Amino acid sequence: MRTVKKISCLIVLLSLLCISCSTTKKASYDPFQKYSATQLREDFTVLENVLKSNHPSLYWYSSKATIDSYFNATAALLNDSLTEQQFKNKVSWAVSKINCGHTTVRSSKQAADYFSGKKLPQFPLMVKVWDDSAVVVVNMLPTDSVIKCGTVITSINGKGIRPILDSIFQLIGTDGYSNNFKYQVVSFNFPAFYRNSFGTDSQYLIKYIDTFGEEKERVIKNYVPENDTMKNPGFLPGGIPRKELRKLKLERRRNLVIDTSLNTAFLSVNTFSEGKLVRFFVRSFRKIHQQNIKNVVLDLRLNTGGSVLACAKLSQYLRDKPFRIADTIAAYSRTFPYKKHVKPWFLYWLSMHLSGRQYDDGRIHFRYFEKHYYKPKKKNHFNGKIYVLTGGYTFSAATLVTGNLKGQKNVTVVGEETGGGAYGNSAMFLTNIILPNTGIRVTLPLYRMVLNADLPKNGRGVLPDVEVKPSSVYIKEGIDVKLEKVKDLIKKNKSVVISAE
Repeated sequence: MRTVKKISCLIVLLSLLCISCSTTKKASYDPFQKYSATQLREDFTVLENVLKSNHPSLYWYSSKATIDSYFNATAALLNDSLTEQQFKNKVSWAVSKINCGHTTVRSSKQAADYFSGKKLPQFPLMVKVWDDSAVVVVNMLPTDSVIKCGTVITSINGKGIRPILDSIFQLIGTDGYSNNFKYQVVSFNFPAFYRNSFGTDSQYLIKYIDTFGEEKERVIKNYVPENDTMKNPGFLPGGIPRKELRKLKLERRRNLVIDTSLNTAFLSVNTFSEGKLVRFFVRSFRKIHQQNIKNVVLDLRLNTGGSVLACAKLSQYLRDKPFRIADTIAAYSRTFPYKKHVKPWFLYWLSMHLSGRQYDDGRIHFRYFEKHYYKPKKKNHFNGKIYVLTGGYTFSAATLVTGNLKGQKNVTVVGEETGGGAYGNSAMFLTNIILPNTGIRVTLPLYRMVLNADLPKNGRGVLPDVEVKPSSVYIKEGIDVKLEKVKDLIKKNKSVVISAE
């Protein structure tokens, strides 16, 4: 642990030094600027070279020949000038074929700064998508009384929901072959994904199912946030004291609610990155122990991951046996032949040399996490019934926790397949590839993690013990169907215990 802390402190220190030495010159940005075919091909060649040199799992789910064919097909399309967004879509298509959820494509820093705070016209419906379904969650047009929460949308501008999702999904990476992460990501911001894939229209022809079960057509206009936001000042958080605002932000990241009638603690952990988590876990499990709570519902549906140390701390209160972070954590290389395009290469080069060691298999292993066993907490360890709520957004470190708990005698996983891979993923150290002309950023993981070598490498997430799928009826009624299912299971279990007594 001391070694890990030293490495973490060193990375933070060097990061601060790099930040303090950098300039903050802000260049003007034009979203309609086009880059020449030569510039685009140079960027794409840089990307391909860095991935082949440093990505630990480029050929994990597809052969080299298959990946090469995808990259060659993309390069062949770069024969004309394109805007950054147009090029980004082509890069995203190629990168998604790696089937690595941690290898993500983002706009350039200049584009991100330019669009930050800008209110762009967009498709007006927030929708929840799964399988071939799209159900309205929010209609952002306040004057539209027809399309309401719970309305089923069957097509947009003549395209069915399945073809629309297939097009959007081509631009999103995920661990292996499970699309559940993609469904959830798109559900959180359908208008943005629709705009990136199909552009922006002034109006849209939608088909939907009315209250009588009949398919109808309706034209809806674009939503312009700047106009509607001004009419709805209630959206603004004015008047909230700064201290209270900080408290609310912490509550959104993690919170504990105890229902004494069910003798149950509802523990929501929405991130492993922020929120003073270690102190929160200590206080929460102390309170659970003091109140002699018999059931814990661990909600990880909004948790996309974060620190492996934080997720290990949580697991120590719930696991009944010692456990490791992963069976294998290894990289194929810790040299950076294209280091001028990797930011910050030096920090990760140094940390990989401090934390890793090359073994007979030719790989650099992060032996601390491979060998170290975390022991269950003795103080305030929870031994009652545990229900883990999962969904497509349960990713990375949250999948690690779910996989560690699944199969334990007192644990029931409820919900949907996790977005993160059950067998493993590529993560741990995440740096960025910066393409030289467009500035597009591609996240580069440096270690491959095999979480559980006993599982098949089938590209699937952690499957629930009790599956609960979304429903247009429950969306319309505002019912959290997964949470209600857990409450039913707790009540039934309570009834069985009482009957046995």
